[in-house]
Amino acid sequence: MSLDSTNMTQPIVETDRFILRPLQVSDVGLIEHYTSDKRVASMTTSIPHPLPPGASQAFVDRAHAPDRDEDVWAMDGTLADGPEVMGLISLQRMDRNQSEIGYWVAPPFWNTGLASDAVQALVDANPLNNQTIFASVFQDNPASARVLTHCGFEYIGDAESFSVARNATVQTWTYLKRMC
Repeated sequence: MSLDSTNMTQPIVETDRFILRPLQVSDVGLIEHYTSDKRVASMTTSIPHPLPPGASQAFVDRAHAPDRDEDVWAMDGTLADGPEVMGLISLQRMDRNQSEIGYWVAPPFWNTGLASDAVQALVDANPLNNQTIFASVFQDNPASARVLTHCGFEYIGDAESFSVARNATVQTWTYLKRMC
């Protein structure tokens, strides 16, 4: 894995299988296609279902904002003849040199190890120089919990979060990874 710093505000993280790169305007169509899938939206806190017109464009615009508090990378498989967007992964900045990692993978790439590889690559790169990275997953998504434990995250407790797609509060498992 290498860390390409050509984009000083958000680096590119390279792996053998894909790159994690900042979002591009051309990603809007695939992001909209995948996040319109209820199975994807319902496993996130923030993606609505049905997806309103313009939501994906607004998301990409926010990802480019200079005052953003979240860096978002596309899982881009073009190096291995894959699609430009296979999923997204992000780091939401928190106080005290911490971030919260979030990710979703498009259904055609479920059960391929893509999420584990993307989380591990971003953790290894540690582009925000975090001391701690947190994560939470819905308790009805054990596959996502396995991704985190596979990548060295430790379970620290139960909580709950509101899911826009479900219009409900959902029980979560919370994890952390100490980087130092």
